[in-house]
Amino acid sequence: MTPTTACPCQSGHAYADCCAPFHNGSNRPLSAEQLMRSRYCAYVLHHTDYIIATTVPAQQALLNRAAIRQWSESAEWLGLEILPHPPAASKNHALVEFEARFADAGTIQSHHELSAFVHIGGRWYFIDPTVPLPGMKQLCFCGSGKKFKACCGQFFR
Repeated sequence: MTPTTACPCQSGHAYADCCAPFHNGSNRPLSAEQLMRSRYCAYVLHHTDYIIATTVPAQQALLNRAAIRQWSESAEWLGLEILPHPPAASKNHALVEFEARFADAGTIQSHHELSAFVHIGGRWYFIDPTVPLPGMKQLCFCGSGKKFKACCGQFFR
């Protein structure tokens, strides 16, 4: 990508001024929506390490790196639309609703999701619902000291 190429996250900004600083580690997303956009862009650009690094740290070892890479490379990414969503679910949690369009084996598909994010140690992380989550009575994996059901688990009932 050139410095003036439009960012794949469809923010309307150039990649160099949008998701590139997140991907290269020179900056970090200040909101869950920025993180969501940068993660979509990482799928488009096959930045598997970024996708894993921006998932809740306790879940990272549970992710299938090869499967993430394979989906990233096999899909033709057609666009991202951020849908109206509440700006914050709580002090340390946010929800972002989106629709990602892609073609897989020539068939156009859409992935619609209301994603949950948690703010840990000054950074936003995606909570991945596709890997095992803590039990509702266990301590939350975000380090809040609360039980999962009263913390991050409230978004997965």
